[in-house]
Amino acid sequence: MMSNLPHPGILCHESELVDSLESTQIYYDANLKPVISKLASIHAPPEFEVYWDSEDPDNPRLWPLWYKALTVAAMSLGATIVSLSSTLYTSGIPGLQEEFHISKIVALLGVTTYLLGMGIGSILFAPLSELLGRRPIYIVSMTIFLLLLLPSALAQNIQSILVGRFFGGFFGSALMSNSPASVNDIVSDKYRALAFGFWSIGPSNGPVYGPIIGGFVFQYLGWRWTNWIVLIIGGVALVLIASVKETYAPVILRRRATRKRKETQNPKWWTRYDDGLGFMSLLRVNLKRPFVMLFTEPICIFWDGYVAIVYGILYLCFVAYPIAFQQERGWSPGIGGLSFIGIGVGVLLSIACEPLFRKVINIHRKNPETGVVPPEAMVSIIFFGATLLAIGQLWFSWTCTPNVHWIVPIISGLPFGVGNACVFIYAQNYIAQSYGLYSASALAGNMLTRSVMGAFLPLAGPAMYETLGLNWAGTILGLVETACIMIPVVFYFYGHKIREASPLIKEAKKLQAAS
Repeated sequence: MMSNLPHPGILCHESELVDSLESTQIYYDANLKPVISKLASIHAPPEFEVYWDSEDPDNPRLWPLWYKALTVAAMSLGATIVSLSSTLYTSGIPGLQEEFHISKIVALLGVTTYLLGMGIGSILFAPLSELLGRRPIYIVSMTIFLLLLLPSALAQNIQSILVGRFFGGFFGSALMSNSPASVNDIVSDKYRALAFGFWSIGPSNGPVYGPIIGGFVFQYLGWRWTNWIVLIIGGVALVLIASVKETYAPVILRRRATRKRKETQNPKWWTRYDDGLGFMSLLRVNLKRPFVMLFTEPICIFWDGYVAIVYGILYLCFVAYPIAFQQERGWSPGIGGLSFIGIGVGVLLSIACEPLFRKVINIHRKNPETGVVPPEAMVSIIFFGATLLAIGQLWFSWTCTPNVHWIVPIISGLPFGVGNACVFIYAQNYIAQSYGLYSASALAGNMLTRSVMGAFLPLAGPAMYETLGLNWAGTILGLVETACIMIPVVFYFYGHKIREASPLIKEAKKLQAAS
């Protein structure tokens, strides 16, 4: 039976919980450390193994607290810049329409191409970072990301903007997908939730910061400055990222072993991570398995679909809010951007409530075999978030017109923001804990599907809101989210049976035991 198991080098990639702008890790699977792919033997003498010393300054887990804080801040700021750029662009759409004489749908294609680039890039950069290290991937990708802002800032036609934003999203995805893994590299189990809580403050709210900042930038400086602002802040982020040392332990140890072999002229030096597969092998796994899981695994089918719907409706807000507050109420672009504050505060509230949510999860009955609560415990928080999400959407739908005071629809953003954060965070945690060693592939498929939905659904927004009006278009979306509440309900009661019936989850457990 063991002969049919994949090479352990594949597991090295799958064991990392790689996430996107909304994937804050509050509960984690046990398989967070890289899987050992080589053991001591006659061909690998234990006295020649390169590993950490007890007080090794190169061990990321032993870095000083201030340097760990700097690392978390750098990773958070880098990911925030990438997510911010996705929606800061929308504030300048009226300027694009006026200068290039294009329709709003054509201008919205800048969001579409950006998110498509992010979805594709997230699948490619994870294995590359495990082969070359996270730091060089961050520096190179962030540099290219910033350079790709120039075609948009200096563009003389919309085609330059669309192409530039696609590749900008592609290279920016390296920060979005890998920065949570870097945070995980440096913190212990005891402080992991706290570290990810601080990391998530920026990336989780990045899409909301976009129109808040972009409204004033467009109003006073013009649409081109929506790119220059990202370039300036991104330059600061790049300096911070460049000041952070490599965090991925296998790469650090392999480099040390290579240096020892060169210095001593002795080829016997080795590390326990030497036998991992190369980039092409990891890439083949990354490209194939997420799609296989997406179409064959019920957990992936339903959760990826649900998260994609939620993500798409979130990006429709960047179409609906300007109509409701700027077009209908006559607000300026700057003041109109402030209408997103309600959603932003809601997201921050959900992060602040993490200790309370953790208590609710831990109330559930523990698995007698593992001693931990089952993944379905997290679904209770998703149900709570899904309910608030539908309430916030329906609330906004029937209070967003000028006959209702402006504060009422803005307050509707509070439950909407809390609901979005709860669904994104805990749905991805449920997927990660369910699939264990295969969680990276499951999460890659999740990021790809939601990126595709976020890319294309807003294109239908202008026509939908013009035809149905803000009230009924929003109501339809709210009813869809209400119907989707059944997904967490079903998984709360029957998720354990669905997991038990999954051949891939059974295989992951066998591989976990074998490794």
